[in-house]
Amino acid sequence: MTRAKLSDEEIQQRLRALPSWTLRSGKLFRELSFESFVKAFGFMSSVALVAERMDHHPEWSNVYGRVVIELTTHDVGGVSERDFELARHIEALYA
Repeated sequence: MTRAKLSDEEIQQRLRALPSWTLRSGKLFRELSFESFVKAFGFMSSVALVAERMDHHPEWSNVYGRVVIELTTHDVGGVSERDFELARHIEALYA
């Protein structure tokens, strides 16, 4: 997959297919809620396996049943198609 920074227009176009995600501070942003810390941590473990296979890792935090995720491609200095690919995987795991 090509590692190129997407334009604002390209980002907005792709966000239409991921309505739960937004652009915040130049990164794809999503907040997820779970009924417990264990469920949130289990979800993060599942995402971690996908991220490791992709060699593309999220910036994230977990407080009890809340997981906050930010995606950016550091080597291109912004959001790339890789971030959207990982976001799609995250959505599938959350569904």
